[in-house]
Amino acid sequence: MFKKYMRNMPSAYFLFFLLSLLSVSCLGQQTVSPQGAVPYYQDLAFIQEAAELGDAEAQFDLGWMYLDGQGVPKDDTKAVYWFQKAAEQGYADAQFNLGVMYAQGRGVPQDYAKAAQWYQKSAEQGLAVAQFNLGVMYAQGLGVPQDYAKAVELYQKAAEQGYAQAQNNLGVMYFNGLGVPQDYAKAVELYQKAAEQGHANAQFNLAQMYVSGQGGLPRDKEKAIFWYQKAAEQGDAEAKEKIDAIKGGKK
Repeated sequence: MFKKYMRNMPSAYFLFFLLSLLSVSCLGQQTVSPQGAVPYYQDLAFIQEAAELGDAEAQFDLGWMYLDGQGVPKDDTKAVYWFQKAAEQGYADAQFNLGVMYAQGRGVPQDYAKAAQWYQKSAEQGLAVAQFNLGVMYAQGLGVPQDYAKAVELYQKAAEQGYAQAQNNLGVMYFNGLGVPQDYAKAVELYQKAAEQGHANAQFNLAQMYVSGQGGLPRDKEKAIFWYQKAAEQGDAEAKEKIDAIKGGKK
């Protein structure tokens, strides 16, 4: 049976299902920002003019400025307007950000189906975070039919780009045999990759594998403590409890 597990949930928007006390990552709630440190307050007139003339990058930048309050008052509705303009021209980062706005209901009514549609467009252009978010939506049936195999496909694409959250979630899918044949060794491989990037959930999951001795790993309390400690250092209270339990001789 599945267990509802709300570990490290950054908001009330999304719930995750998993087995065996393993932890998955939630939808990437953060929008993508423009590259580089731009002094927006100096360039506002230029960016505004370029955006109005149809320049997709300028439209994206202007949307971000309104979203973040950079040189202009924060205004989610205007952010959506400019993200939409850029997204309709195929600008992948704007498509992703527009998906986030629909998923969160910022500047528009919350609409998971529209969020999924914009994530899809961005994911098709290879944006890893969009592939990850769309994978989560397929895993959970948010705005799309629940489809574990499709979730795995999308996690795989993002994981191959080194996206740690996708590596962790793909590991959970292999551990539980969701959309793929159950494969503890593959789960360990993926947790390891994400853990080495500093992903706290993956560090916790890898520690769990050392405790249980699954996936070809020996039971190793010291290595389990090592990875629990890494997660605990990022504020994972449960990992700290696990360390205390091991040191106290509890099972």
